[in-house]
Amino acid sequence: MLKFDAASRQAIAGKIRAFRRATPAGSTGELKRAAVAIALLAADEGSDGLAFALTRRVGKLRAHSGQWALPGGRCDADETPVEAALREMSEEIGLTLDGADTLGLLDDYPTRSGYLITPVVVWCRPDMSPRANPDEVEAIYRIPVADIMPAERVNFTRIPESERRVVRISILGQQIHAPTAALLYQFREVLAGRDTRVADLEQPVFAWK
Repeated sequence: MLKFDAASRQAIAGKIRAFRRATPAGSTGELKRAAVAIALLAADEGSDGLAFALTRRVGKLRAHSGQWALPGGRCDADETPVEAALREMSEEIGLTLDGADTLGLLDDYPTRSGYLITPVVVWCRPDMSPRANPDEVEAIYRIPVADIMPAERVNFTRIPESERRVVRISILGQQIHAPTAALLYQFREVLAGRDTRVADLEQPVFAWK
């Protein structure tokens, strides 16, 4: 079991430093910048298991309501992706961190809805407990990182609207789709020491808007 301890933090930070970020093929200049946090924290209160925070968005939002998501959102004009991810995480789930808590970045992921998402991996402090902002987040789940590591948790399918593969990860008995699944899939691969690219992985049609 992966543990929420100093040794795991050091090991994961080292794997992310060794990861070579890639620029998505094609033009991305017209895409709006966004960032999400892969927030690593204890699997439960008082537990030494390692987890990440996954949210279910409230159903009243104008875009992507009710969907599974990592905390995050659009970058403001004067923000870096790290600053945006940290701000959005604080606003959505009440975890306030700073740049020193950032372990690194994964590849930018271009979405069908017009965003270029930067995943920011952050390490939470032991005394932190997430709290949902009811205007944006219906529920917060602490998903053990070990749950996404087995090969059978990741699967790929096809849709008639695209020639690209759709990636899905099984979490909590649900099929989590891209973009969230693509970002978590790459994080999983980085932990395994693999430079696996995900920018070409497709999203289901319901996520295109």
